[in-house]
Amino acid sequence: MPTNGINKALKLQFGLINYENRYLTAEAFGFKVNASGISLKKKQIWTLEQDEQDGQVVFLRSHLGRYLASDKAGKVICGAEKPDPECRFLIVPQSDGRWALQSEPYQRYFGGSADYLSCFAQAIGEQELWAVHLALHPQASLLSVARKRYAHLSASDGEISVDSNIPWGVDSLVTLVYLDGKYSLKTCDSRFLSNDGKLVKENSNTTSFTLELKSGKLAFKDCDGKYLAPVGPTGTLRSGRCSKPGKDELFDLEESHPQVVFQAANKRFVSVKQGVSISANQDVETDMETFQMEIDKESKKPMFRTNGGSYWTLVTHGEIQSTATEVEVNTMFDIEWRGHRVALKASNGKYVCTKKNGQLSAVSDTVGDDELLLMKLINRPMLILHGENGFVCHHKNSNTLDANRSVYDIFSLLFDNGAYHIKSVNGKFWFVSSSGLVCSDGEKAEDFFLEFPEHGRVAIKGSNGKYLRGDQGGTLMCDGASVDASCLWEY
Repeated sequence: MPTNGINKALKLQFGLINYENRYLTAEAFGFKVNASGISLKKKQIWTLEQDEQDGQVVFLRSHLGRYLASDKAGKVICGAEKPDPECRFLIVPQSDGRWALQSEPYQRYFGGSADYLSCFAQAIGEQELWAVHLALHPQASLLSVARKRYAHLSASDGEISVDSNIPWGVDSLVTLVYLDGKYSLKTCDSRFLSNDGKLVKENSNTTSFTLELKSGKLAFKDCDGKYLAPVGPTGTLRSGRCSKPGKDELFDLEESHPQVVFQAANKRFVSVKQGVSISANQDVETDMETFQMEIDKESKKPMFRTNGGSYWTLVTHGEIQSTATEVEVNTMFDIEWRGHRVALKASNGKYVCTKKNGQLSAVSDTVGDDELLLMKLINRPMLILHGENGFVCHHKNSNTLDANRSVYDIFSLLFDNGAYHIKSVNGKFWFVSSSGLVCSDGEKAEDFFLEFPEHGRVAIKGSNGKYLRGDQGGTLMCDGASVDASCLWEY
């Protein structure tokens, strides 16, 4: 099993903020660009692509799939369907983490304000500097490029260690917190990484890093100009001696797939502890009872990967084993969301049932108790939701929630017998009012149900049987009758 990058590195998408705190925006009309955006929405998102021959050269692709270009006179438009020579830019990183963008063919710098953008400056001034705001979902796995190992919280040592072959369990979840142009790394127990390698409760100067990009990889520069790197045998993540990023200082962010634990009707946990058979026969949850749910992008069917890297698969006589190393039709399951429980159907059209000895087999035509499984998501104790119009965030002056913000709030996700309770920053709970409004100040918890209908997205159903969605005004409602694009959330 490849230990280097078992999941795909995330495509680097970001917003660029000018000296007036406005975002670079690509307009659909006439492929014009301006710096008038006040927050990071669809029009303000740019994707970085690198030239295959020359890694220093980058192309900036807009949300319309067109490339930013500058002509000899410094005129800037964003209409090229394919990257041509005038789309070639160089990133010139500054000590404060901001970028200057230089046209490679003409050596001039890109900048300006509002509708007056050009690429004609011969030197870098304040108007030619852009701050970088990552547009990725802030929760991911962090892979060291040099060590080919993943970062994880080592609670006993009070550090982040970079020595994991696979990003397994809640400890491998890293949250990137963006504040005033700087990034902090937050662990699953809500502590921040300080540049000396210690984990602290409060965000401060020593926990704030500027982000730099080098050949498509990320580097984190601390307040003293040194870079985070794995140090020593366990790969303690801390600032090293280097004031220039080499291979040791480079990281990839990878998508963090949902990881789940199943409990069968016999109250035992489904496990691979006993070998290749998938069997509900354990009383404790360990890595052997944790499975990564990977949803196929085309069929939208889930596959379940073990911590050894193999997949659940249907074998002869309906038995489910963990013997598949490649994804194929027998490794895909249909999942039925049945409130507090789920049912799985294998590629033979039969439901997976728990036999008397705990063995899972796809032999049932209907769903009874033995075909129902309790499924618990274990690697999202902190919930950050991003929908089609932005992040979910507390409304400033009321108990409602906004679903269209460029900043996010971090909510707590608490599991309770197949349902989840969502806790606000203030310690109060989410609930749904009689008019379908989602409110954030409930005294007692209300059940919500998570469904995973497609890759990288969750749908959340309220106790009223309806789905969470952002309405036209940007308010979070729980009134979606079925799952459509407005009800899908990156999480």
